[in-house]
Amino acid sequence: MTEEGDPENEPVLVVDYDSAWASKFDAEAAILQEQLAPWIVSGIHHVGSTSVPGLPAKPIIDILVGVESLEHSRPCIEKAAALGYLYWPYRTEVMHWFCKPHPARRTHHLHLVPTGSPRYLDELAFRDALRADTALAGRYAVLKRDLAVRFRDDREAYTKHKAPFVREVLAASQASRSVERLWAGAAMGREIGGP
Repeated sequence: MTEEGDPENEPVLVVDYDSAWASKFDAEAAILQEQLAPWIVSGIHHVGSTSVPGLPAKPIIDILVGVESLEHSRPCIEKAAALGYLYWPYRTEVMHWFCKPHPARRTHHLHLVPTGSPRYLDELAFRDALRADTALAGRYAVLKRDLAVRFRDDREAYTKHKAPFVREVLAASQASRSVERLWAGAAMGREIGGP
């Protein structure tokens, strides 16, 4: 990395929430639905910080598409390229990842992830936890702004240093879902802890 930063990667910049992000997602989701419909098995979801009202974020729309499998969705790589998405071999064991239009100037990230996989469930759970708890979202905002200053030219370090917070939120979310399942079973006449 040079002193000017990595010319292949856009610097990390966290900006105030923009209400236009929701409509930008809607417009892109419509295009993706049209082009990727045969491979979509569980919707197109707005995820990441731009999907949480009021949360500061990098101004990049993160899009999660639930697919049957990575192998089955491989034809989407070519389809997405025709829409201006650049496939990037990032975490290839869990998703097909794309950025648009280029790593040096990003407007969208596209994640094609098998429905029901831990990655798919975690992306939705993290978003939902932040949407449901403004104090939690506030803590995340402070962390993101701090890390964006510290790691402006190092996206990997920025992401790595957010990981403990993300793990904490997902662990709490998992525990909450387990309790909800227990109580739902009890409400249906089953004993908690029973068969």
